[in-house]
Parts: sequence; structure tokens; C-alpha cells
Amino acid sequence: MLLGHENAWREWRTALGGDRMHHAWLLAGRRGVGKGSFALAAARELVGASPSDDSEHHPDIITLTYGPKDDKEERKRADGKPFELARSIRIAQIRAMQARLSTRPTMGDKRAIIIDPSDDLERNAANALLKSLEEPPAGTYFLLVAHSPARLLPTIRSRCRVLRFPTVTDGEMDRLLRELSPNADDATRAAAIAAAAGSPGAAVQFVDMELGKVSQGMRDILERGDPDFQLRGTLAGLIGARPDRERIRAVLELARSVVAERLDRVSDPRPVIDAHSELVRLAGEQPTYNFDAGLLAMEIGTLLANAAKASERANV
Repeated sequence: MLLGHENAWREWRTALGGDRMHHAWLLAGRRGVGKGSFALAAARELVGASPSDDSEHHPDIITLTYGPKDDKEERKRADGKPFELARSIRIAQIRAMQARLSTRPTMGDKRAIIIDPSDDLERNAANALLKSLEEPPAGTYFLLVAHSPARLLPTIRSRCRVLRFPTVTDGEMDRLLRELSPNADDATRAAAIAAAAGSPGAAVQFVDMELGKVSQGMRDILERGDPDFQLRGTLAGLIGARPDRERIRAVLELARSVVAERLDRVSDPRPVIDAHSELVRLAGEQPTYNFDAGLLAMEIGTLLANAAKASERANV
């Protein structure tokens, strides 16, 4: 059982053993707390799959997530080649799922639909899904994974029972990283824990991406400023010339965390708050924007340098 899932399992299993199981569940919490793993395990319990069967595929579990970006990437997938993912879950995927709902479940009387992440549904896809939530076929249950539930249509949220997945303590995170990433040094673990803000999956990802040096590069700018732009150039090199979407997301989360640490150490917090707000904006745009890696690194560095000026005034 993943950290912090005890209450969620208790609620789910109580409902599963009751007379009237709710047909739609919203699994809400920070990215990386294990909501997707819970959804799959819960779906397997729902359809009666054997716990000893670790197969990822079951005919009565339908999982919708990011598909290929376009027809070219779809052909790559069909050929077994690496392919680029779309940035949203599209209406065609919802329509294909709905077509399957016109038939009965294959191996029993229940079927599970997992949408992960549901907060990245296209608007038309969300509207189409709403129709299925309003009139669910008998025996069909929906598990909607959401990192940012507020991005879902209110009408979708209102039709779901919410399961909340809490963040975990720094101590629990440290124990987990020592177990899963024994080669990580103390500084790397500390940076990962701070940046992940209670998300075990994010912390492990930060370590795996070797973001410890990126974290130090950000802190160097915050401590020293960067009047000659050299530190920003160093930071760009640490981030990499062609970071993928997950690395960009992790870097933005790390920058937000590093800046937030400064709030208690400055006499005038406004530049720090402004920098943090801009990083929040960039993180919100990240799922749908194609960022130029070099320009993004320089923008992050400039925001850090601006926040550093607040620290300089506090030390005068």
C-alpha cells in the first residue's frame, strides 16, 4: 500500500461492500502521490481480478490517458517505435470508450473506466464524458484521476464522490528515498523533498532526473544574483538543451519551491512573491505550451535574480 492511502482504501472498500456503489469517483491530490496506482488497483478489485495476476490489461478495465500527438506519432506507436504524446485527452478517445460501453462487460457484471489525468480532458471531451456520467450504463464505474480538480467542469465534479490523497511528511519522504534511491546523497534528497512538497512520486522523479545540481544552480542565483548572466547560462546548461515535458514540469516545480523558501528571509517579500507568481503561471502553461528550453531557462533565471534583489536589501 502506498503512503497515505489508508483512508482512501477504507472509503473505497466500504462503498464496494455496500448496496449502492457510487458510479463516479474523483481521485484528487498532488501529482505523484499515487492516485493512478490506486485507481488501477481499485479497478481490479471492482471487476474481481485476481490480486496475484499482475497483468496491466483486463478486458473490463478501460484506461484513457495521453495518446499519440498526431497521425504520424500514431504510426510510430503501431510500429513499436517511441512516439510523442499529445498534451490532452481528446474527444475521439471518449467516443471510442463510449462505443465500448454499448456492450456488456466481458468477464463479469462490472466495468471500470480510468481517466488519468481527467483535468487534461479537452473541452469537447469533457462535455462528451459528462453525458456518460449523467446516464452511466449499468455496472460501469468511473475513476477520474485529477491533479488539479478545479480545472474540471463543475458539472463533472458534482457527479463524483471525492477521494482525497494527502501529501506525506518530510520524514516519510526521506525514508522512502533512502529505500528507493540509496545512491542519492543528502543534498539531493533534501532538494527533492523540498521541491516535491509532499509528493513521493515527484521526489523520486527529481532524484532520478538528477536535479540536485539544478537546485544548487537556482540557489546560487538567489544567493548571489546574476549581474553578468553567467549563472543563468550555467542553469540553462544544467536544465539541458532538449528537456522533455516531464523534466520541464519538474524544473518549474523545483524553481517554485526554491523561491518559496525565500519568503521568510527577506524584509520586502514583494519581489519574491512576484517571482513565485510568475513561476506558477509558467507551470500552469506548461501542459499546453511548447517552451523553448533556452528561453525558459533564462526566464526562470531572471525571476530568480529578481527575487535575489529582495535578499540583498534584507542584508543591507
